[in-house]
Order: sequence, then C-alpha cells, then structure tokens
Amino acid sequence: MSPRLHAAIVGDLEKHMAAEIKGAADAATAAVRQAGDGLKRDWRGQITSAGLGQRLANTIRDQYYPKGRASISAAALVYSRASKIVDAFDRGVVIRSKAGFWLAIPTELAGSGLKGRRIRPGEWERRTGMRLRFVYRRGVPSLLVADNARITKRGLAAASRSKTGRGQVTAVIFLLVPQVTLRKRLDLDRAAREWQERLPRLVHDNWPEIESEDQ
Repeated sequence: MSPRLHAAIVGDLEKHMAAEIKGAADAATAAVRQAGDGLKRDWRGQITSAGLGQRLANTIRDQYYPKGRASISAAALVYSRASKIVDAFDRGVVIRSKAGFWLAIPTELAGSGLKGRRIRPGEWERRTGMRLRFVYRRGVPSLLVADNARITKRGLAAASRSKTGRGQVTAVIFLLVPQVTLRKRLDLDRAAREWQERLPRLVHDNWPEIESEDQ
C-alpha cells in the first residue's frame, strides 16, 4: 500500500488570513512612508548641495494615501511647492522674456523684493522714488542704472540727499540679457528610481511575524 499524506489547517483560517492581510497592509504602509521620507530628504539634499538654498529645499513636501489608515495600496506623493523653479534646475532650461524683450537681473545694489522675491525694475523705482536709465552695450549685457544715487551701509543703492553731490554715484541696478540658461543641477528622477528599487526590501523588513496559535 502506498503511503498517504494527510494535511490539515491548524487554527482559525479566517483569523490567519485576516492577520496576514493586516500584516501586508502595515508593511506596505510603513515601507511607502520610509521611501517617501527618504526621497524627500534626498531631494532636499540635492537642492542644498547644488547651492540653491535651504528655502527652496524646504518646498519639497510629502503626502501619503490613504490618509489615516494602513493599506496594501499605500502610495506616497513627494512634490515641490515651487515646482516650476525646481523643474527648471532638474531639466536645465533657457528662460526668455515673455514679452520678447530683456530679462532684468538685479545686482546686489538692488536688494530684494517683497517676501524676499527677486525685485523687478518697476518695483525698485516705486520703492526708491528713483528713475532707472537704460544703457545699451553691444556684445555684453546692457544696463539699467540709477544716477545720483548713494550706497547705504547695507550695500544698497538709494536716493541721495546730498545737495553738493558728495558721495553720489551712478549705480548699476539691473543687468539686461535676452535670455538666461539654467544648467541642469539636479537629478530627481535618479533618486526616485533608487527609492522605488528599495521598496520591496522595505516591505520585507516591515513584515510582522505572525505567531501561530499553538505557540
């Protein structure tokens, strides 16, 4: 007589399956959060390492779905709140004036605009009460300059109060160029691919061990 193999499931099958499904959901959710957080750190690190500043790096944020619960279908969204700027440095682009004229690049004498943004010629004139004069230069950037200006202790150009002309200068406030080329300084896709490849291992590491009922 040939031997027979007898097999039986020990314990409550539904309970075992529920525990496995919960374990899978917990593992997937934890792994996705670790990958999303890691990608956010890597993107922020790339931005600061490229010399683009902590402020731009802090625009990188993350969100997780579904919110408030574990799921086998957990997903992460890592994004920038300044997506156009980050994308420009990620791809490398040529920036031209929308009106087809000049791009005004402020010098250190111009200062900054509202909320730390790059100041524009019109805003600079309104703030200082001074008029800018156009200086054309062939083959090199043209200029917008302020005549009869003074340089403050903060290194900014301002209106001169001198009646004798003492200390007055012609200050270069903006450089005018037809276009600006931003070279590629980031590689966000590479970091995303690396964390995507790590995801199966993260799921494995977060998978809980299910104890059997006879232990």
